[in-house]
Amino acid sequence: MANITLVDDDENIVASVSLALESHGHKVTAYHDGASGLEALETTPPDLAILDVKMPRMDGMEVLRRLRQTSQIPVIMLTSKDEEIDEILGFNLGADDYIHKPFSQRLLIERVKALLRRTGADGGEVETAAEAAGKAIKRGKLSMDPARHESTWEGKPVKLTVTEFLLLQALAQRPGFVKSRDSLMDAAYDDQVYVDDRTIDSHVKRMRKKFRVVDPEFDAIETLYGVGYRYRES
Repeated sequence: MANITLVDDDENIVASVSLALESHGHKVTAYHDGASGLEALETTPPDLAILDVKMPRMDGMEVLRRLRQTSQIPVIMLTSKDEEIDEILGFNLGADDYIHKPFSQRLLIERVKALLRRTGADGGEVETAAEAAGKAIKRGKLSMDPARHESTWEGKPVKLTVTEFLLLQALAQRPGFVKSRDSLMDAAYDDQVYVDDRTIDSHVKRMRKKFRVVDPEFDAIETLYGVGYRYRES
């Protein structure tokens, strides 16, 4: 169904995760250190990458940071650290999902399925209203083409991850209307995947940074503290 690159230095995890994914029809290519994994991801981009945080030669955070300079492929991070700061850092760097070790194979499979559905890499349709209708979005200086997963600001391209794109799409579809964090979670995540408020906040923070690279005055995503976010059409 999908080509998946797995980067983890734990041979037992590589073996068990590869077996579980392959049993569901996916093709898995595994690497045991960050440097080799990054080279493979840049040379032959897969449909999805799974990165361990702690690895030799280059840790998963650095792999993710460098990968996001050139690619927006979906990324799931694996970590044995139960520290909030690591998760926040991962999302700020552009991770799409996070799974803490130890984890069940069933949980991983469901997260992979959910992320592949959101990208359309499972062979189905991306589960968004605008995608289903085949409609591009034009809101002031913002243009979004869901079919091509492209977004621009004043004609300048802004590269967004899958999650960031879906969040912005949900906001831009109804400018001026407030979206709670719960409703944004529903728009960007499968209903079997739980994320907390700070995950949405991290994605929004990263989106703002990307748009401010092309327009330092960007302020279209407005925070309503204690309520949620809304898109302000200029």
